[in-house]
Amino acid sequence: MDMKTVPPSGGEGQDCLRGLALAALAATAWQDKLAGVRAISDAAALDCGKTFAPSAVLPGRPPLPELVAPSQVRQRSMATQEGRAALLHALAHIEFNAINLALDIMWRFAGMPEAFYRDWLRVAREEAYHFDLLRQRLAAMGHAYGDFPAHNSLWDMAQRTQDDLLARLALVPRTLEARGLDASPAIRAKLAGAGDTDSAAIVDIILADEIGHVAIGNHWYKQLCAQAGKDPVACYAELAQRYDAPRLRGPFNLEARRAAGFDDDELAALQAG
Repeated sequence: MDMKTVPPSGGEGQDCLRGLALAALAATAWQDKLAGVRAISDAAALDCGKTFAPSAVLPGRPPLPELVAPSQVRQRSMATQEGRAALLHALAHIEFNAINLALDIMWRFAGMPEAFYRDWLRVAREEAYHFDLLRQRLAAMGHAYGDFPAHNSLWDMAQRTQDDLLARLALVPRTLEARGLDASPAIRAKLAGAGDTDSAAIVDIILADEIGHVAIGNHWYKQLCAQAGKDPVACYAELAQRYDAPRLRGPFNLEARRAAGFDDDELAALQAG
């Protein structure tokens, strides 16, 4: 396939779906990033074989929140509004990173079928919707995105897998984002138990959509495994070791994971640890 490199700031690429994804990824203010996602039209040209040369540090992000190690993000009591706001802020930061992850996989990996890029555009749009729901809920509680420290584990794994699409699919949507399927029921229960039904309802929306996002990751991971003649379970174990993925511990939301496309062999391997 003939591939040509196009800088995202050049005229060519600015009307291309994948070039627009790169431009949105580079946006620093959350407002500009959401606007960038909205600007990616289904009618935009889609040159699957084109490659791009970023002209900015990726991903674009605002100066706040302060990024700290995961161990430094302290737990807060659900009995206080500030504690619930801190939890929602952590979720908002995950969704902000998830927007960036969907945009990144669109521009970075050339040569995939058109459906691949359409799938991840859907994910980017839904992650942007989730972020905005959480941002608005934070505002109603007197807080804003950036008010609390956050960690960057999701994007750290994206950096490690930036040259390996199979690893990206295995270890971001199928590992780190799938952890959200496991965590969501407990998070919802905490919020509902504290009487915060508005926030609990947002978690319900996110979980329903995230099942679809993990399913997209599963679909393309298994398709690439099949093309390469690899067993998905054995390949996953090898990639997890090579890229030092976190070891997943239960409890697991098996119903949601099955709905997201994990089969019995994968779930057995997951539970075996």
